[in-house]
Amino acid sequence: MKGTRLGFGLLLCMAVTVGFRGAPVWAAAEKPNILLIMVDNLGYGELGVYGGGALRGAPTPHIDHLAAEGMRLTNFNVEPQCTPSRSALMTGRHPIRSGTTKVVWGMLYGLTQWEKTLAELLSEQGYATGMFGKWHLGDTVGRFPTDQGFDEWYGIANTTDEAQYSTQFQYDAEVGLKPFIQQARRGEVPENVMPYNLSVRREIDTELTRRAIDFMQRKRTSEQPFFAFVPLTQVHLPTLPHPDFAGVTGYGDFADSVVEMDHHVGDLLDTVEKLGIRDNTIVIFASDNGPEEVPAYHGTSGYWRGHYFTALEGSLRAPFIIRWPARVPVGKVSNDIVHITDLLPTFARAAGYSVPDDRLIDGVDQSELFFTPEGRSVREGFPVYNGDELYAYKWRDWKVHFVELNSMFGAPQKLNIPHIYNVIRDPKEDFNIAPDATWVLPVVMSQVIDFQQTLAKEPPIMLGTPDPYRPARDPG
Repeated sequence: MKGTRLGFGLLLCMAVTVGFRGAPVWAAAEKPNILLIMVDNLGYGELGVYGGGALRGAPTPHIDHLAAEGMRLTNFNVEPQCTPSRSALMTGRHPIRSGTTKVVWGMLYGLTQWEKTLAELLSEQGYATGMFGKWHLGDTVGRFPTDQGFDEWYGIANTTDEAQYSTQFQYDAEVGLKPFIQQARRGEVPENVMPYNLSVRREIDTELTRRAIDFMQRKRTSEQPFFAFVPLTQVHLPTLPHPDFAGVTGYGDFADSVVEMDHHVGDLLDTVEKLGIRDNTIVIFASDNGPEEVPAYHGTSGYWRGHYFTALEGSLRAPFIIRWPARVPVGKVSNDIVHITDLLPTFARAAGYSVPDDRLIDGVDQSELFFTPEGRSVREGFPVYNGDELYAYKWRDWKVHFVELNSMFGAPQKLNIPHIYNVIRDPKEDFNIAPDATWVLPVVMSQVIDFQQTLAKEPPIMLGTPDPYRPARDPG
């Protein structure tokens, strides 16, 4: 276990003043480094600060300490699947706009080159951009991370369960997919480093962490601001720990893997300390989805119900922690609604980029919430698409389901009359109170219609759309 981390230092390079409605304004030009750690399918109930930790047989002291030093969200919302969440993060747009709501084997998928990613925006402001981990936003030339704004990348293009392929029943190497760990620099065609199999799956996060640390060290030496995106592969199935962590908890592979994940986060945080860049580095820890439902690798959504691939709170609510000394209030906890699309516009002023104005952006600037003690979210709700179909709409403390799916292995039920849940009174979404809350329907439906009208104004990119793509615009 690591020792106690250093206390907050004074931030000398940038001054904060308070602007309109208490939103922060940064007076100096120095750009903060950004370390964004995104883990895979970590449920709401796994971490100590979210009610798990030792109760799950897996203490998470490093992540818990990060939360104590910064801000923790209890109503941070993602998309129901991996690719949509990562698309929303990178573009600030709902995936239904980008053609990234799902992956269909055999079809071209991922972000078109027309999309403007967070990495591209930061690169244009002089940031060094490195990615170390899982992409899942395209596996063809033109759609790899180094085609979409990253200077360098090491990791996997798709999903971790591909590591199982070569050991599955009657796997045929002649026709079956052969997943690889890959690496590339900007503009290069990625090279295959090694096959991605079960033994390598156990070791990949250690290597991702090592390379991310090396990247931060190199950029510290060059005094260039950096964006280090570290999408670790744990705890996605197969949830298998590194050999050094196998058996450390006594509670099996899943708990061992959570402890391993926490250890890697600690190594990244220690590097920020040792490089002397703590005060001018934004550190974010988040999960891209709710927990797995597959036996032996299943996680927990804690207080909520559901797993990813559903529109239940357990699918949508994920851990989110942010630290930026002298900027983010220490120890603040907020249950205001934040969506993953909000990150791109929220950090625009801090990093110096402008949010694209030639396309519809769904994210909203949450600077007031993140950077002022009493700040509140400026978001009240959002649509929930699973694939290309609207499953639900979340608004304030209400959830209206149009399609109900209680298990990723179940059959979706299209509802003749929407179900209405109040997630404060009924966090498990067990009791449909539509007859007693009919007033909610016209309010929510007006927002659904408003959103659907934006899809008519800027028609969505369809899955399988090749590059180059040019948007069809509403002549009005």
